[in-house]
Amino acid sequence: MNRFLARRFAYSLVTLFVLSLLVFFLGQVLPGNVGRAILGPFADQQAVEALNHQLGFDRPLLVQYGTWIGDFIQGDMGQSYIYRAPVADFVIPALGHSLKLAALAFLIVVPLAIVGGVVAAMNVNRLTDRIISLGGLSAAAMPEFVSGVVMILIFGIWLRWLPISAAWPDGAGPLTQLNYLILPAMPLVLVLFGYICRMARAGMIETLDSDYTRTAVLKGLPWRQVIWRHVLRNALLPTITVIASQTGYLIGGLLVVETLFRYQGIGSLIYNAAKGKDFPMLEACVLIIGITYATATIIADLLYSRLNPRIRMSGGQ
Repeated sequence: MNRFLARRFAYSLVTLFVLSLLVFFLGQVLPGNVGRAILGPFADQQAVEALNHQLGFDRPLLVQYGTWIGDFIQGDMGQSYIYRAPVADFVIPALGHSLKLAALAFLIVVPLAIVGGVVAAMNVNRLTDRIISLGGLSAAAMPEFVSGVVMILIFGIWLRWLPISAAWPDGAGPLTQLNYLILPAMPLVLVLFGYICRMARAGMIETLDSDYTRTAVLKGLPWRQVIWRHVLRNALLPTITVIASQTGYLIGGLLVVETLFRYQGIGSLIYNAAKGKDFPMLEACVLIIGITYATATIIADLLYSRLNPRIRMSGGQ
């Protein structure tokens, strides 16, 4: 198992290295002049060139990349061109806000989707199965900005149950923050429900039809014990991988939701950085999302190896 996790960790490092290369070099080819963006469209050309020289943009790209990634590893994410302040001062709080919203959506959708998948599998090809499956697929196919607007209209404007903005007042307690985050979390829950529920349903159907499940039933074990001890543990193994893959979406795919609900997370920070050609901010945000996704994948691999005896015995071969 240690070899399995070490291999996964090495893969993650390689992936992050490739991501850092893509993020940096794609940022360099984006249209726009950094010095011009900072000084404004009417600034003197010599002043623009002097600022670009001061910032190091006239150096070779490989030298710029080496300096950037070296500083990033040491915790220095650079200076924001828009805010004229360290990037870390904005990225870390924004990541915390996005993690808070993602955690709420995660805590709602995972148990809900797993229960929905189990119920659908236990009633396969019946009306309950069709309702859950069709509802999940319909929710997954609906874009977040559509479901978000619908949620705002229903729960924020017509019923007035929830605030339509995620910007809670200063000094708000945990319960008040939760009240402000429920509505933004709902579009994320709707999108993720279909994917996780469908995978849980497929795993349950396959496991219910397996030889060891039939053997447990023939031994006379109670049906509830068969489900809890033999079926669920094996049926939900593929679901863990799906949940981990969706964690990256929860962190990085929040741009629409955060913009719609005026939430100061990393998604809205990426949008503002791209709009203002703030390359240090943009590169740091994307790389931080990659690190978060890689961490979630490693945690999923750890859980998978703990639950799957074949991984533990074979060492991930």
